[in-house]
Amino acid sequence: MKFTLKQMQVFLAVAAHENVSHAAHELAMSQSAASTALMELEHRFKVSLFDRIGKRVQLNGHGQLIRPKVAALISRAVELENTLSLDVEVGDLKVGATLTIGNYLAIGIMARFMQEHVDAKIELTVENTAAIVQKVKKFELDIGLIEGEPQDPDLDVSYWREDELALFCAPNHPYAGKSELSEQDLLDAQWIVREQGSGTRQAFDRAMTGILSNLDLRLELQHTEGIKRSVEAGLGIGCLSKITLVDAFKRGSLVPLNAPRRNWTRKFYFILHKQKFLSNGVRSWITYCRET
Repeated sequence: MKFTLKQMQVFLAVAAHENVSHAAHELAMSQSAASTALMELEHRFKVSLFDRIGKRVQLNGHGQLIRPKVAALISRAVELENTLSLDVEVGDLKVGATLTIGNYLAIGIMARFMQEHVDAKIELTVENTAAIVQKVKKFELDIGLIEGEPQDPDLDVSYWREDELALFCAPNHPYAGKSELSEQDLLDAQWIVREQGSGTRQAFDRAMTGILSNLDLRLELQHTEGIKRSVEAGLGIGCLSKITLVDAFKRGSLVPLNAPRRNWTRKFYFILHKQKFLSNGVRSWITYCRET
């Protein structure tokens, strides 16, 4: 064989970080050793895999072509190593989750999962949908749990569970006493919503089809808690997943609103790169999420 697994690991790390020094740190290697491994790989096959721009390196067309195949190879090698070590169930797992799922579902799932799989090592990344999609595409995550449904030819998207958005306001807001919001109420309101690129925002925009361009979007915030605090302060009304509002509704610091003429249901999904090897760890995680 004309290449080593270590060279393949260096290639993937450099592709992810676009920096040899950062890749070397991740792999616990010296920078010179990582550079040598990469140069030997390219020299052996008489090919350039990266464009060099100062200290930054960026995958060229050839590098982009082989990246998914290398990622699949390394995944299979890790699976084999786990099997040889009799650690055939989970091993290391890098999970990505959107903010709603990560902060209100995934941490609890992860805690229970690790109680059942005591040797499991799980790394959880929490960002918005667009960021999780990009990390899965770059093989920086084994699996993503997201709120939106991306249309991307590189990804396998599968249904996980239902979710529902809820409208809400402060107890002293004029809408708090209304049994039902009319279309005009929605248009007259000042809205505090999630930022573009989030699954919650995607679902909100879809629910508001036909009137979205006429809504007064006063604030667009990245964090759920920021939206809740802004609504509590009387800056407008909000729209978030019901699972993020349970405690606030119980306390009475926020009150739910009813707008039945709009569809507030949505779905959560698993996403995987189509070239990603489906390890025992990933399969176990998906099964556990669906059963929990």
